[in-house]
Amino acid sequence: MLLQKHQAPVIQQVQKVRQQPQTRPVTYDQQAKKLKNQPQWPPQRVTQGPDATTPIEKCQVKAEERITCGVPDLTLAQCEAINCCFDERRCYYGKAVTVQCTRDGQFVVVVARDATLPNLDLDTISLLGPQDALCKPVGTTKAFAMYQFPVTACGTTLMEESGYVVYENNMMSSYEVETGPRGSITRDSHFELQFQCKYSDTAVEFLVVEVNAVPPPTPVAATGLVRVELRLASGQCYNKGCVEEVEAYRSYYSEADYPVAKLLKDPVYAEVHILGRTDSNLVLNLDYCWATSTPSPLSLPKWDLLVDGCPYQDDRYLTNVIPVDGSSGLEFLTHYKRFAFKMFTFVDADTLAPLKDRVFIHCSTEVCHPTRTHSCQQSCNRQRRDVAAVNSVAGETVVSSGELILT
Repeated sequence: MLLQKHQAPVIQQVQKVRQQPQTRPVTYDQQAKKLKNQPQWPPQRVTQGPDATTPIEKCQVKAEERITCGVPDLTLAQCEAINCCFDERRCYYGKAVTVQCTRDGQFVVVVARDATLPNLDLDTISLLGPQDALCKPVGTTKAFAMYQFPVTACGTTLMEESGYVVYENNMMSSYEVETGPRGSITRDSHFELQFQCKYSDTAVEFLVVEVNAVPPPTPVAATGLVRVELRLASGQCYNKGCVEEVEAYRSYYSEADYPVAKLLKDPVYAEVHILGRTDSNLVLNLDYCWATSTPSPLSLPKWDLLVDGCPYQDDRYLTNVIPVDGSSGLEFLTHYKRFAFKMFTFVDADTLAPLKDRVFIHCSTEVCHPTRTHSCQQSCNRQRRDVAAVNSVAGETVVSSGELILT
């Protein structure tokens, strides 16, 4: 999920989405003769497009992490013209992805760790073609990875359109996939960049193509014999020292707020509670909680969050069961169950490609009435509880949340 549209220094920027052109193949030898006669490409003034990241945010790079952009002794105007940042002494790369096309036939790609949320693992980035020495970073720091390679290398494809010779390549990151018995997920950012250099006898142009998510469907809800609701909390910490798990449950998303957009690894705070009952003896228990990519709780793929009311142990990021105590201000504490998990996206079981899809949360619940022999209290420090011992008031009910999507 890229935070900004990628820009690159060019003579003329392509402003509209690329359409499929009529193309014909060109040999590398033919274009190499043209490039050989071109002069080296110094920084030039270019037309800038909109950037989703503000200049202030993009340029907030720690002094020790700054990498010089362009040739030495650039002025402020020249630096801004190639979409870089200026600190009164030098021009440096900002928190973005910068693609440059030089007249001597080189791609220059500089990727910032902060180009995505969660931040990129720069070691996982690779180009389209074979990973030989030419296609590896020419320099890597804690904050940036720099690539420079000929436009004829690293799996670049070549075509000709409207008087230009076009070189196109892709850069992407790998990611870790967790696989369960009925579904697979990932919580890592998936970075993918498609970029072009377009050459003619008089000009150099670039084009960057990004893929956006599809619009989501409407949220869902479910009820049982005793009305039980699953809702997502929306409160946030704004003051220093506040406890996020407490503040989260100060407010909740309404039906109009769905679908709720989240980043990978963002915390998702869920609450299940009994509606319209004032019997303090009733105890709400969660049996299973899981996620699916469709509103149907029976659909696949699925990912377990709670198993028998306890965190699913095969998840690296264990779901957190949040105690409901007197500090919550609730009148009937046993009517509520709360838990939190880290946002993820489902992965295709065959290709392991992120589906970048919607996520729905479901819980199977039991409303229990305590007896002398059974307190209805759940504990995770034991084997699976004896279901037959539960004094269920209304049987098992499945409740579902509204929709979560990735930004």
